[in-house]
Amino acid sequence: MEKLKTVLVVDDEENIVMALEAYLTKFGYHVITANCGRTAIDLFYKAAPDIIVLDLMMPDMTGEEVCKNIRLKSRVPIIMLTAKVEEHHILNGLGLGADDYITKPFSLKELSARMEAVLRRTSTDAIPLSNELAFDDGNIVVDSMRYEVRKNEKVIILTPHEFKILMTMAKYPSKVFTREELINLVMGEDFNGYDRAIDNHIKNIRIKIEDDSKNPRYIITVHGIGYKFGK
Repeated sequence: MEKLKTVLVVDDEENIVMALEAYLTKFGYHVITANCGRTAIDLFYKAAPDIIVLDLMMPDMTGEEVCKNIRLKSRVPIIMLTAKVEEHHILNGLGLGADDYITKPFSLKELSARMEAVLRRTSTDAIPLSNELAFDDGNIVVDSMRYEVRKNEKVIILTPHEFKILMTMAKYPSKVFTREELINLVMGEDFNGYDRAIDNHIKNIRIKIEDDSKNPRYIITVHGIGYKFGK
């Protein structure tokens, strides 16, 4: 059974949140909600949503600020909701990394169509947002430009598949990947081997980047499902 995609809906207008939650749940999404920017960022880290619907205007932080914060760590698809139709507001949001925008008032059908389109475009994208993804105060750095991993500033040699697995997982901290997802993203859908081949790659990555490969801090096993990067 295909896992439901999680959407994080962020808006301080309760009627909009309730309408989106009801509609998107009926449409087959797992919906989590936030009514302010700080809660949205907390939920982003805790729940690792597949897509975010983000209002531009909120009481504590703007949607642009939330988007900028998230884009430091992830390329998760973001659709902006805005009552501002001025071109510079839209361009600013897109420039900060939003994937699309929709102006209020909007139809729920149009929003769901835009979400599906964005998810299709980004579903196989395994390229990190920036050249370097840094974790644990910079102790682990994944550099997509040089195709290298550094631990405590020392280069760690990974095979191409090991690097792609680590890069894919590090792009979405705390997101749980099934073995099948990792195979499709890293090795391609035409891979004819066993899905347990991923386990061997994970074992080798842990030996290379973990202080204690039997008690990993970075690549965590989620029993019965797969693996995730980080707590």
